[in-house]
Amino acid sequence: MKKYALVGTGGRAGLYISAIGGQWKENARLVAFCDTNQTRMNYANQLLKNEGAAPVSTWKAQQFEEMIRETRPDIIIVTTMDRTHDDYIVRALRAGCDVITEKPMTIDEQRALRILDAIEETGRQVRVAFNYRYAPHHSKVRELLMNGTIGEVYSVHFEWLLNTEHGADYFRRWHREKRNSGGLLVHKSTHHFDLMNFWLGSYPERVYAEGSLRFYGKENAERRGVTQFYPRTHGYAQAKDDPFALHMAENPQLKALYLDAEHEDNYFRDQSVFSDGITIEDTMSVLVKYQNQVQLTYSLNTWLPWEGLNVVFNGSEGRLEMKIVEKSYVNAGGERDNEGSLEACDITVFPMFAAPWQADFTLGEGGHGGGDNAMLADLFGEPRHDPLQRAADHRAGAMSILTGIAGNISMQQQRPVNFKEFSLISRLK
Repeated sequence: MKKYALVGTGGRAGLYISAIGGQWKENARLVAFCDTNQTRMNYANQLLKNEGAAPVSTWKAQQFEEMIRETRPDIIIVTTMDRTHDDYIVRALRAGCDVITEKPMTIDEQRALRILDAIEETGRQVRVAFNYRYAPHHSKVRELLMNGTIGEVYSVHFEWLLNTEHGADYFRRWHREKRNSGGLLVHKSTHHFDLMNFWLGSYPERVYAEGSLRFYGKENAERRGVTQFYPRTHGYAQAKDDPFALHMAENPQLKALYLDAEHEDNYFRDQSVFSDGITIEDTMSVLVKYQNQVQLTYSLNTWLPWEGLNVVFNGSEGRLEMKIVEKSYVNAGGERDNEGSLEACDITVFPMFAAPWQADFTLGEGGHGGGDNAMLADLFGEPRHDPLQRAADHRAGAMSILTGIAGNISMQQQRPVNFKEFSLISRLK
């Protein structure tokens, strides 16, 4: 049985706590939590207790190495703020542990190089938790393309829509500062760029991007005629009737995780999406050329009426289209099975000289159409052969973020960015 310690007990941690404490308790055991906030670690232990498991020891962030020495975990699970991923990954590797990290693996090239140095130095392993790869509909696209269903792929159009509940949530919390998250081209789009690498079996060679803050932020609201503002929801009457306000006091999970924990670190989870201090973009377009000559047009918008994606693949023998409508959710604001669950999903193949047909696939239980549970089974269950090769290592983690990193450079410098500019590329071959 493998032993695990988890660092970062915010909203994303619940996925792993419920899995290890519940379904996979015969294969895995949590031995410790580590965080900057004791209140959140206490809540994590309550979640563990709800699964019928015993509470584990808790350690403050500055005790990370001491925690490893005392509890001797085999694997560290990293679910902290994005900009700190590399720090905990590197320290865990050098302390003799393997690592499972939430996406994105890290937020810039220098941090990625630190991780690669530590992997080469220690011989330990890093896995990146790309649950989207395991979603049955995304796996089906991989299978269809691998089997040559539309021949050689020439071009892809990939449009991702975030709505006024989930999309707005990135502008309430720490993600709103690019120094913390790398912006949404890194934090969110790492999922989508990884899917592209996974689907195409190739990596980008050139990126051009445009992006700006058009909807959220105080100046944009003022331009639309808004006159009443507030810094955060809790304690401000102006927020009462604002559909963009997050009322944590009315949600037991958000209250326990964040509102009740504010006295320790002054982290406000419910900041106004129309306040100052937002340094990430909400409207992004990216053009990518891949090593196999595929051309991708990609867009991400964050304030739309529905959530999901449209993606189309144009090939030498036809066209593949997938449309997904996801149920709306706020991170840690409800039942975990609702996160990324689907309202509709259709995959249609249009052969060159034949009638179109619908691809068959079976959705699973749990979040992301069953993708969450399938990933957890791969992480904590017995090893099984996977012809789709969905497990993602540090190479996949690095290549997925490099598209977003290149996009950030392109937006800033208003030029195309070639992947050969990154010293990381030669290290990943």
